[in-house]
Amino acid sequence: MNMKKVFLGISAAALLSGAALAADAGVKAGAAVSDTSGNPVGTIESVSGDLAVLSTGANKVSLPVSSFGQGTKGPIIAMTKAELDAAASGAQANARNELIAQLTAGASVYGSDGSSVGTVDAADAQFVTLNLGDQKAKLPIESFSKGAQGPVIGMTAAELKAAVGGASGQQAAAEQPAGSVQN
Repeated sequence: MNMKKVFLGISAAALLSGAALAADAGVKAGAAVSDTSGNPVGTIESVSGDLAVLSTGANKVSLPVSSFGQGTKGPIIAMTKAELDAAASGAQANARNELIAQLTAGASVYGSDGSSVGTVDAADAQFVTLNLGDQKAKLPIESFSKGAQGPVIGMTAAELKAAVGGASGQQAAAEQPAGSVQN
């Protein structure tokens, strides 16, 4: 019983000291961040708990507040803007490659609610064709994200089928000759 109190006490003290360090370094939304040479790196957009979102203009990265030190003009970080942008771009490229590896023919795709929406029928560098059972949908690769179970889209199966059905209906109506009625 006493061990839990000591552990919690230490944890609370550690959290408070991390928050205090962040405050001492000036890590807060709107703060301009420089590298150790004083060159601009970016601006802190937000701070939530132990993470700060730093925007370089080209990328937004979440960094532990403990990554920041106190400089003469505000928070500093031990990376240049170019180094931070290169690291962020590398991480984005790795994430894209991991997603593309998941988008193989026959792979299950999941919706925003975690249920299966269909399977990958085909994929290329720009588009993925999904087999929804009775329909097919061709979606831009940017519509997918890497999930724990497999690729994920930002819709449920019902929402995707409704969108595909609505698009098919609009396309069929557009292909009808003027004055004709669609049954």
